[in-house]
Amino acid sequence: MNQAINEKAVRSYKSRLNNAQGQIIEKEIERACLYYKVEGVAEIEKTPEPFSVAEKKEKGYFIGRFGGKKAQPDFKGTLLGGRSIVFEVKSTKENAIKESALTKNQSELLERHYKMGAIAFVCVVIGQRYFTIPWSKWRDMKKIYGRKHIKAEEITEFEVKYSHGIMFLDALKKIQLYSRRAEG
Repeated sequence: MNQAINEKAVRSYKSRLNNAQGQIIEKEIERACLYYKVEGVAEIEKTPEPFSVAEKKEKGYFIGRFGGKKAQPDFKGTLLGGRSIVFEVKSTKENAIKESALTKNQSELLERHYKMGAIAFVCVVIGQRYFTIPWSKWRDMKKIYGRKHIKAEEITEFEVKYSHGIMFLDALKKIQLYSRRAEG
């Protein structure tokens, strides 16, 4: 019984830690979005988490719930010139990011936006390194690498720096070139 309680406590702690790390990374993406906005490069915003009211209470109080299957990609926006941009943000402390970091719904939404002509990608933090992985590379990682994960050393061409936040647009030209070749 104690082991089950301890395992549950460890899972809960790790979940809270991962959630906090994810929020920090998203704040660093938002800092870069503000920089890009001020520079006139792009207008990109964090998509609010889906929220629903589970139970209404007295005096305007309620019990609410975040999340659900209708979640949208983490960030959406428009680049100077009118092209739309959409991406998910994922992180890992390991040396590789797993394809399963994205839910089926997230993958489907990125694919739909990509097919409509949006620049779609996954902004990834692997350890202390930052990457902007084109959607078509992420989507096809099993075909490209023969496995369902990407190692940091395999995607160095899509590595971006940290200066005014995580500068995810630094890899934009490489993403566009890769995406054109992939659809070839």
